[in-house]
This record gives sequence, C-alpha cells and structure tokens, in this order.
Amino acid sequence: MGEQKIWTFFYGSFINLEVLRILGFTPEKHEAARLSGFDIRIQPLANLIRSDRDCVYGIVALASHEELRRLYDYAKRELGAIYLPEPVLVETFDGKWRAALCYIAPEMKPRTPNNEYIERIVGPAKDYGFPDWYIARLEAFCP
Repeated sequence: MGEQKIWTFFYGSFINLEVLRILGFTPEKHEAARLSGFDIRIQPLANLIRSDRDCVYGIVALASHEELRRLYDYAKRELGAIYLPEPVLVETFDGKWRAALCYIAPEMKPRTPNNEYIERIVGPAKDYGFPDWYIARLEAFCP
C-alpha cells in the first residue's frame, strides 16, 4: 500500500506543473481552487498573508508527506524560504469544498522578485482560467 496522499493548496510557482515535474513531483490529481481569507505577496517568492477581504487562486493537488517534504526542503535549501503547513479550506472551481494543507512562510524579508519567477506563475494562472483581476494582481509584482 502506498503512502497516504493529502490535498495540498499551491499558489506560487508550484501551480506550474512543469516546475513540479522538474522537482520530481507529478500530482496524480489536481484542480483549480480558491482560498478565501488570504492575499498573495510575491517579494521575492510567493507567500500568503491573512486578509479578511481577499482571496488567492491556485491549485489543490494530492501529494504525499514525502513529496511535500522534498518540495519544501528544496524551497528552504535553494530559495532560502521556510514554508510551514497550515490547514485551510479551499473551494474548487466546480464548487466543492476541500480541507487541504497550505504552506506559508511565517517570515520573508521583502525583496524584488524576478520576472521569470512571476511568469512561471502567471502562465499557468491564465491556463487555469483564474480571473483577469487576479492575473493583473500577479503581474503587478513584476519589477
């Protein structure tokens, strides 16, 4: 029997299936979803902050604890960001509610992001059909 998979909400460059594939993770199931109660920041990496008036778009995917450990070890080792899991409730585009884990960095020193990083998020965001206002919000982080 394989390791148990859990729904995980991704909102930054991990919404890009090519980025995930390069890091050795191909989700067997994923779908577009929205997380209320948070706003996105990209400075220099995508991160979430609590907000009672905003929402964030991303994907919810099935991942094992081992796959998540590898992804977030990479974020810590190569990108210098420590993301910690937090339980959230997301709504899929077809109206289903899913309990999921979401990784958020409690501390991130604000720096200018690079355009290639933002493009790795904006491209898939358009493909998933995220709202135009949200795409504009992501693009506004470009230096």
